[in-house]
Amino acid sequence: MDSQAKKTAITGAEIVIRCLNEEKVKFVFGYPGGAVLHIYDEIFKQNGFKHILVRHEQAAVHAADAYSRATGEVGVALVTSGPGATNAVTGIATAYMDSIPIVVISGQVPVPAIGMDAFQEVDMVGVTRPCVKHNFLVKDVKDIAATIKKAFYIAATGRPGPVVVDIPKDITAHLAEYIYSKTVEMRSYNPVLKGHSGQIKKAIKLLLEAKRPMIYTGGGLVLGNGTEELIKLARTLNYPVTNTLMGLGGYPATDKQFVGMLGMHGTYEANMAMQNCDVLIAVGARFDDRVIGNPTHFLSQKRTIIHIDVDPSSISKRVKVDVPIVGHVKSVLVEMNEVLAQENTKNDISKWWKQIDEWRTVKSLVYKNSDTVIKPQYVIEKLWEVTKGDAYVTSDVGQHQMWAAQYYKFDKPRRWINSGGLGTMGVGLPYAMGCQFAHKNAQVACVTGEGSIQMNIQELSTCAQYGLPIKVVLLNNRYLGMVRQWQEFFYENRYSESYMDSLPDFVKLAESYGHVGMQITKPSDVEGALKEAFAKKDKFVFMDFITDQDENVFPMIANGKGLSEMIMGKDNKHREELE
Repeated sequence: MDSQAKKTAITGAEIVIRCLNEEKVKFVFGYPGGAVLHIYDEIFKQNGFKHILVRHEQAAVHAADAYSRATGEVGVALVTSGPGATNAVTGIATAYMDSIPIVVISGQVPVPAIGMDAFQEVDMVGVTRPCVKHNFLVKDVKDIAATIKKAFYIAATGRPGPVVVDIPKDITAHLAEYIYSKTVEMRSYNPVLKGHSGQIKKAIKLLLEAKRPMIYTGGGLVLGNGTEELIKLARTLNYPVTNTLMGLGGYPATDKQFVGMLGMHGTYEANMAMQNCDVLIAVGARFDDRVIGNPTHFLSQKRTIIHIDVDPSSISKRVKVDVPIVGHVKSVLVEMNEVLAQENTKNDISKWWKQIDEWRTVKSLVYKNSDTVIKPQYVIEKLWEVTKGDAYVTSDVGQHQMWAAQYYKFDKPRRWINSGGLGTMGVGLPYAMGCQFAHKNAQVACVTGEGSIQMNIQELSTCAQYGLPIKVVLLNNRYLGMVRQWQEFFYENRYSESYMDSLPDFVKLAESYGHVGMQITKPSDVEGALKEAFAKKDKFVFMDFITDQDENVFPMIANGKGLSEMIMGKDNKHREELE
């Protein structure tokens, strides 16, 4: 290297920081360790982005994931080698299953030590290969900038997903000239964005000829920012709309055309309409097992299926479709609306709406409230009322997740943040952190269970450090609720290891971190507690609601059953005739 080059050369660690600032990263969630100390030293010197010190690497990736879900931007996490990297894997897999764009930078042992069982060495590329969109091992300092540029591009384009960049420690100390390209060209990666015009015209023709049409949307609609276009299409056609768990908020839940969430714990009207429609348009959804139940049962009803997805491998993967449209959902829906605007015909589906309204009379989400014990559904209904439906709601995984999905009416996209594909317990609190950093002044509620919250409860410390005014809504039934429900239904009430009999005093635990703690035991106190908590705009409030231990999530579709074979709640007057 000549003397002039030495003057302009900077370390690999400096290159990493400059790249992140070039990408206009606002937050990096991470935890330091030996292999990334050069990078952390450069973080200390810069002021382009804010580093958030979590208490566990899993929480760092979950928080970056939620930041992305809540903003549409690429989330960023930074972890060290070995156990730091493996701790991050659950978060990476969670993001992968839900197609969330994040970039995870992991430290690695020095290049000469790779493969030598060095201290804190793990093959991060090999470990994460099954659960990333792509990963890189950087072995030359001159490749850092180009690799990070590619990582952000790959994460955010096409079907989004996590990308891992593994950087050995010695590479972060080596010197190189800093060159950051404004564009990316990759011969092997060219995602299709624009849908086929002929297929789009064919789809509109089929929709206008339908007698029993159905619009079915998933997380891809939300991630693809296609909500406005979908609303326009649905309202122009006056067709019924259902969302998957991941698609909630993609169409306003309070709108009369919305028939509720579908699937394993979906509404009766949504599942029956999905099963009995004659033309189905799927937008950014993948017909997964929790949505359509038994595929054989679903396919027993003949229907024409239109499927829009940016990922061609998702089309006809589980269910063969008739009109595939590969492209970005927003651009495809824009063109569909343009084609529809040129049509003069109006489709009369009044008989179909009459049938749907009959299904609605079943009132599948009905439950009997109590004056003596808190019903978890009631807590969520009051949460929606107190927040005026305008909160960012994160959840962990279990019964509380399903109740939140059923009873909180999401009218806007990116307000419902939960783990759908992987079903990861422990995401709720770090998800709430990511949302609060993304939207400083927003109301953020974490709906959780006493099992899930303990999996990343150390993040109460992070919330204290950064003064995050999150509101935790713990639906505490002293059980691993969904496990207990399945054991009741399918294992003859053998509650094997599902009872939580050594719970902490959550109020004292919250207070030990400097937060506000409340325990609510009476139904009459639920609304008041929620109002009091959300009135404390600058305080983290942990609400421990002691709820009915025996309450189950209904409707429910058992494994191997079809969409029309729902188990209804004991409080539903139609229960016996439907089952």
